Amino acid sequence: MINEFKIKQEICEIGHRIYAKGFAAANDGNISYRISDNEVLCTPTQMSKGLLKPDDICKVDMTGRQIAGRRKRTSEVLLHLEIYKLDPSLKAVVHCHPPHATAFAVAGEPIPTCILPEVEVFLGPIPQTTYETPGGEAFAQTIKPHVKSAKVVVLRNHGTVSWGDTLEHAYWWTEILDAYCRILLLAKQIGRVDRIAVPKVEELLDLKEKFGMGVDPRRLESADMCVNTEFGRGFADSSCGCGKSDGAAASGEAPALSEEEIERIVQEITDRIMAAGSK
Repeated sequence: MINEFKIKQEICEIGHRIYAKGFAAANDGNISYRISDNEVLCTPTQMSKGLLKPDDICKVDMTGRQIAGRRKRTSEVLLHLEIYKLDPSLKAVVHCHPPHATAFAVAGEPIPTCILPEVEVFLGPIPQTTYETPGGEAFAQTIKPHVKSAKVVVLRNHGTVSWGDTLEHAYWWTEILDAYCRILLLAKQIGRVDRIAVPKVEELLDLKEKFGMGVDPRRLESADMCVNTEFGRGFADSSCGCGKSDGAAASGEAPALSEEEIERIVQEITDRIMAAGSK
């Protein structure tokens, strides 16, 4: 017998963690948990996830009709319900706007793989949906191609959604993803992102299967192991065997500038400094 009150407490706890991590500003984000074949608990609309109490949690059926709760349910619960319909074994869904992962969503930049061992084992490739206005049925449908082959998805120009067998796991995938995206952005600022060689990635996927975490979708689909190999190519090419550039880029040297180009750049900087000083 499921203890609904305990599940509501867990939803509130995850909401507090999302808010504390900066993954959900103001009233952003929503969380749900499937308690039966036709009943789902979910967070309400227009309420901060950092202030949730068990009495705030709503209950809906699998059509999205609210059947319990003093507050109005989130409009984005349709996205959650679509995930549950596609995989009845799933119990929990977390949607929020973690800033580093959402930066990739806004930039339309595919999140690269073959970089961090933990991500290869726990997440694998992270797909990105097409954009649709949040809250409607079309928005919910954007998730359909990815539920069976992923644990977390980047919602184009919006945020992320993750799912799992428990609320804790659904939250973990989001936290791992945002930490990874932050590392990627920091590494790119340093100058380049090195990759793990494909044979070593294969070893990680062997471990993933050994741990009982399923077969990586790249193996099932015979897909390329490394996604977005151009990301963070930077000052020098990586050693992953993904291809090399010619000339100065391959040697790690910056391309030489002519005297005219240097003079133009110096003059432009001078003009900007003078303009700023006159304000």
